[in-house]
Amino acid sequence: MTPPVRIVLVDDQPLIRASLQMVVTDAPDLVVVGEAGDGAAAVRLAAELRPDVVVMDVRMPGMDGIEATRRILATDDGCRVLMLTTFDDDEYVYGALRAGASGFLVKDMALDDILAAVRVVACGDALIAPSVTRRLIASFAAPAAARRTGVRLEVTEREEEVLTLIGRGLSNAEIATALILSVTTVKTYVTRLLAKLGARDRVQLVILAYEAGLVSVQP
Repeated sequence: MTPPVRIVLVDDQPLIRASLQMVVTDAPDLVVVGEAGDGAAAVRLAAELRPDVVVMDVRMPGMDGIEATRRILATDDGCRVLMLTTFDDDEYVYGALRAGASGFLVKDMALDDILAAVRVVACGDALIAPSVTRRLIASFAAPAAARRTGVRLEVTEREEEVLTLIGRGLSNAEIATALILSVTTVKTYVTRLLAKLGARDRVQLVILAYEAGLVSVQP
């Protein structure tokens, strides 16, 4: 039997942590192994417990979620971080993704969506499918893209095509259809891009595509 996904919940509001705890309790494949109320405590707890996923609030007193994410992932490349935010925290979301987070949860998301998100990142994927995520990344990558006009990534022409479609939010299957390739071949290109560009996961590839100017911000 596959062991449950081990989760650490980090939020300075006990009520939010309690709510998430209740959601996870009903899922047999997930288990909360620890809770923290601030970033510094989260870093200590993650080092001690080595969880699979940390659900991390962005705004907290003292060390915020972005710095905590950066420190956790610097010492544990097997851990994944899901940021917990509100739509008012857009600027923080982009910083968190740059710090290595694999996606984010909005505090008023449906419970099933929260559980699905945890499972997605626990499997090593990244949460970029929802259009709101792509809009956030596009919005905050746009200024960086403007600053980097003319900068080319060290990738082949075909890899750039794949990266562009990743930046547009296409799945591997959709990319395969668009480029007339097999899904297996697309997966190979994605793996190469992750290695060449030093990206942790698909979310960071999306950010790089915007920053390199391969994808424009949609109105």
